[in-house]
Amino acid sequence: MSLGNPALLTLTEVAEAIASKKLSSRDATQACLDRIARAQPKLNAFMAIEPESALAAADAADTALAKGERKGPLHGVPLAHKDMYYETGFAVTCGSKIRRDFVATTTSTALQRLKDAGQVRLGTLQMSEFAYGPTGHNAHYGAVRNPWGLDHITGGSSSGSGSAVAARLTFAALGSDTGGSIRMPAHFCGVTGLKTTVGLVSRAGAMPLSHSLDTVGPLARTAEDCALLTGLMAGADPADPTASHRPVPDYLAATRQPLQGLSIGIPKSFYVDDLDPEVARVLGDTKSALAREGVRIVEVELPDQRQLSAAAQLVLAVEAAGFHGQWMRERPQDYGPQVLMRLQNALAIPAVTYLEAMRWRGVALAEFVAAVAGVDAVLAPVSPVPAPTITESDVGNSLNAEAVIQRLTRFTRPINYLGLPSLALPCGFSNAGLPIGLQLIGRPFDEATLLRIGAGWQRATDFHRQCPEL
Repeated sequence: MSLGNPALLTLTEVAEAIASKKLSSRDATQACLDRIARAQPKLNAFMAIEPESALAAADAADTALAKGERKGPLHGVPLAHKDMYYETGFAVTCGSKIRRDFVATTTSTALQRLKDAGQVRLGTLQMSEFAYGPTGHNAHYGAVRNPWGLDHITGGSSSGSGSAVAARLTFAALGSDTGGSIRMPAHFCGVTGLKTTVGLVSRAGAMPLSHSLDTVGPLARTAEDCALLTGLMAGADPADPTASHRPVPDYLAATRQPLQGLSIGIPKSFYVDDLDPEVARVLGDTKSALAREGVRIVEVELPDQRQLSAAAQLVLAVEAAGFHGQWMRERPQDYGPQVLMRLQNALAIPAVTYLEAMRWRGVALAEFVAAVAGVDAVLAPVSPVPAPTITESDVGNSLNAEAVIQRLTRFTRPINYLGLPSLALPCGFSNAGLPIGLQLIGRPFDEATLLRIGAGWQRATDFHRQCPEL
């Protein structure tokens, strides 16, 4: 492994280099800080940058390693995460004006497990207000910009995470996915993102948006990186009764298994309808490439995904409004107009309609799992289009913006409603040089198979290695 610029290494590469003392934590941290200083004025990816404390933590990590004291697999690795993960003593804005001065008194379980593994804190990353927006716009802190095209969206709500990982400002970042908020930034920014099965990773200490849809997961450069982080975070948690007690698989071991002998389903409808020609081209190229690698490609007939998408929107809207009820009554002026409109609109949804949507979830999941019983995963676009511009997706400045936004999330929402895992992978570029990603959809708690396919794909391709110019 040639080190070169440490910031250009993958998460697993930099962790190995630090552990073997080929690279110091200080040098890795300084490399990230140097890139952050250059890129932040253009990208607006960070909410807070903490260079002094980051370098002090890196020095402490180097000193400990010199004494033979290694905390864990992330010892000395600098990371930044979406600004919705509480950490005791730190401000956590949740991308909002309402929580601009909120200082956490607890630390989220997912974040604590990464800290226990040795990570160094670089700061926090921008996000859509209260994680309620799929583009990366933010009325209070400004839009996050895509490093592949500064006039284009990053996707949301994990906007800063997608932008910062793509620009090599952090080796990985936590996001959250309630309606596509990890997978869309992964697709639009050309990185790898894992939406986990509901309950795989504890949500304790993470800002809630929709209590039955929220999931915690990583954005990183590779499937191997996502496997490392997911393995560290997953598992039962007394602070979150919804967290699964099932044993955590060895996700890293899964990434070393071959592609040969696996089967991947391609939907006959919905996920292949009304695609931008360039997304359709990338989907076709990816199918052909996987077949050359020994994967069996078959068509699958899925249940009506339009109903799932509508049900997901309804559940998300009602549960978000329930969480924000008091602030909507007491501080409506402190919301951005788009977020406030979405929250207020949900108040008109009848309780019976919400309960019907919730009651149908188990039936819908059983039907979906039965439909894909003959394949190991389903391959589909993350979004029908490459990244639109910030202007054309801005509700305040474009008459067609709402239609643009609705189209963006059409392929991600059904997976959230079903609670399934989905891995977004970089699979190509548009003619304008914008990344195009695809998602692998799996069975409940079968992240290992998705990560196996993702790692095999990335051994055969180099899309994940391509880096935008700062």
